[in-house]
Amino acid sequence: MRLLARASAATLSAATALALASACGMLPEDAPDATAPYARLTGPEVVNKALAATRAAKSVRMAVETTSPEGPVEAFVATDIRGACTVTLSLGATGTMELVRTGGTVRTRSDIRTTTADTATKTATDTADRAGRWTKPAPGDRHAELAERYCDRETFLGPLAPQSGTARKGRTTTTSGSDAPALTVTGKTAEGKWAADIATTGKPFLLKLRLPHDGTGGGTAPATVEFSAFDQPFTVNAPKT
Repeated sequence: MRLLARASAATLSAATALALASACGMLPEDAPDATAPYARLTGPEVVNKALAATRAAKSVRMAVETTSPEGPVEAFVATDIRGACTVTLSLGATGTMELVRTGGTVRTRSDIRTTTADTATKTATDTADRAGRWTKPAPGDRHAELAERYCDRETFLGPLAPQSGTARKGRTTTTSGSDAPALTVTGKTAEGKWAADIATTGKPFLLKLRLPHDGTGGGTAPATVEFSAFDQPFTVNAPKT
């Protein structure tokens, strides 16, 4: 009888404490049960860990989707911590540009539509001659500038960092294209809401990021960035011009 009485008293005490905590607002919105990933961390702490891990990765691949006045934008990026980078950038009906950066040297290759758009003052003969060839991008080439901007993972991580304080933990899901479980964290900026999927096994890498803008400073369209192939080496060879 004494054991039963003690158990009943303990249950009542726990229930009372829970009720008092709820009434006093001591249970944060993003506090999941004790078995959930990162249960001991707040939303902002989880995001900061993800930012630190993703920034420290020796290499990473990124798939970017957004829109521009020229149509849908897709970019496939491989970049390492030393600055070597390859980008394939597609801009709707405008065309496709490839960019390679190695040893501080940048070279691009565009199809004829992109070349025409960026060299309107050139003659048709010159434009056709340059199309499909690796060249040094001209000053002010906006497509080359955009492609190289995507080489820097900080383009996307930088806007998230000052907003980590708004983070709230959500559910554990499986990211598209990956079997790895991820914790979804959401927050907001002055431009709108953001969401991040963070790996729950291994290092807390950022696997997917949805931003209310494309991170380039001038774009206002929402952007989705998927991160993968962390720390996997890749080779960048300077193209022949």
